[in-house]
Amino acid sequence: MPELFEAFMIISFGISWPLAIMKSLKSRTAKGKSILFIIFILFGYACGISSKLLSGKITYVFAFYLLNFVMVAIDAALYVRNSRLDKKA
Repeated sequence: MPELFEAFMIISFGISWPLAIMKSLKSRTAKGKSILFIIFILFGYACGISSKLLSGKITYVFAFYLLNFVMVAIDAALYVRNSRLDKKA
């Protein structure tokens, strides 16, 4: 049962990342975004992934950690791209 609630938490957080990615793609600007915030989120997901690996408790929830990490990494890459676009403009 605890894994179910953990999965709900991760899924809830994960719902926002596709929206953030779409906004970053569409806006083509880094204004209003914080790279520090994105780095902290990546660190948090990396800690969650590490916790699962070190404890040996790799369940379906692990896939959500990985998926969220990848989505946040994509958003970080878009931040870098959009920052460059901002500097050119």
